[in-house]
Amino acid sequence: MTSLFFLVLLSSPILTRNVEANPNYREALSKSLLFFQGQRSGRLPRDQQVSWRASSGLSDGSTAHVDLTGGYYDAGDNIKFNFPMAFTTTMLSWSTLEYGKRMGPELKNARENIRWGTDYLLKCARATPGKLYVGVGDPNVDHKCWERPEDMDTPRTVYSVSSSNPGSDVAAETAAALAAASMVFRKADPKYSRLLLATAKNVMQFAIQYRGAYSDSLSSSVCPFYCSYSGYKDELMWGAAWLLRATNNPYYENLIKSLGSGDQPDIFSWDNKYAGAYVLLSRRALLNKDSNFEQYKQSAENFMCKILPNSPSSSTQYTQGGLMYKLPQSNLQYVTAITFLLTTYAKYMKATRHTFDCGSSVIVPNALLSVSKQQVDYILGENPIKMSYMVGFGQSFPKRIHHRASSLPSHALLSKPLGCNGGFQSFYSQNHNPNVLTGAIVGGPNQSDGYPDQRDDYSHSEPATYINAAFVGPLAYFASGRSA
Repeated sequence: MTSLFFLVLLSSPILTRNVEANPNYREALSKSLLFFQGQRSGRLPRDQQVSWRASSGLSDGSTAHVDLTGGYYDAGDNIKFNFPMAFTTTMLSWSTLEYGKRMGPELKNARENIRWGTDYLLKCARATPGKLYVGVGDPNVDHKCWERPEDMDTPRTVYSVSSSNPGSDVAAETAAALAAASMVFRKADPKYSRLLLATAKNVMQFAIQYRGAYSDSLSSSVCPFYCSYSGYKDELMWGAAWLLRATNNPYYENLIKSLGSGDQPDIFSWDNKYAGAYVLLSRRALLNKDSNFEQYKQSAENFMCKILPNSPSSSTQYTQGGLMYKLPQSNLQYVTAITFLLTTYAKYMKATRHTFDCGSSVIVPNALLSVSKQQVDYILGENPIKMSYMVGFGQSFPKRIHHRASSLPSHALLSKPLGCNGGFQSFYSQNHNPNVLTGAIVGGPNQSDGYPDQRDDYSHSEPATYINAAFVGPLAYFASGRSA
């Protein structure tokens, strides 16, 4: 029955197309990590490789009399939204924990990217007692401008949550990022690791003690951009799961149990963490043989059954060309995040010779890896229009991405400030972006596998840190010579 279902999966038109495709995964891994340098805020270091970027946001935090410089701009704008930035940092850390030994020389770059995120998140968590800073820059004003980060003249408003204006979701995600990163640096920098973990515990306690959604506290400053649509219970579970892995303290196990069973989603993203929490907790059931986590293993497998094509409980659409299709806006964020979970759960299954059932069909690890490899290969150019959705990778890739710094002349070439409206001529032009944001993965094609490559089509042409962060793990897996 095992081999039968595996053959059924492979005979699906969705999967047969690219079984033999082998893009240069190691090159893609290197470029996916280099991308983060193009998103940096703050004072850039001397070894900055993305040379068309310069230091920016050097007064961030000053309106609140704190130093909030550093971190990452989330996508093609000049805002620091901590909710997706913390998720990005968590996913980079998880990628490094699971696949660091397969990264070779890229492990150093992965750690640097994580540290750029955590240095900033530490400032946000430690600057003012009883307060967690969760963003810098007024998104409503910023989005009306098209200017380089180096020229910003829009308000660098500082946003925070506190006991009277809670934000359990953003706080628990920040705790997850710091806890996951603490394990990345446990041997490489023990002192830094201890600081990360101590801060993670404090921020998690804040998330638990003062419950509420940050969207309710900050409203139009974070919505509709990064509203916490799924509520905050998923982040509490996710944050507690990371602290449990980092500490093995039963307090976090009891907290997870007290939250009860979560939703059974068919998606994983910066907003909805349930599936990620289930896979992370299932690791204890599979690798540690801990029966207390059996229910999370079952939930993780229910999730996989909703993703796999031809599974009786599949609720996932695939395009004619084989791409997982979840939502029209920035669909690749869901593809890379779900692909990470498929790859990682298959890794746990292989380590324990585990299989599971979707209805009457037995699922083997290679069934998950086949879908995972299909998604990775599609993004890297094995698709109907032969378009790589990673900028700077392959023969054909997006040239007019929705990204302010990439689309405007670099500061080195034009030092005169452009101002809020100064860049719109470039925005509306059909010229290719002058600066190639190497490694950036854009929102991706439409439901018909088409991609118009238009700068104003942000749903498809805008890159984002969290799209890349989740892709790093699968790339490292396949770069190490593993395949389905």
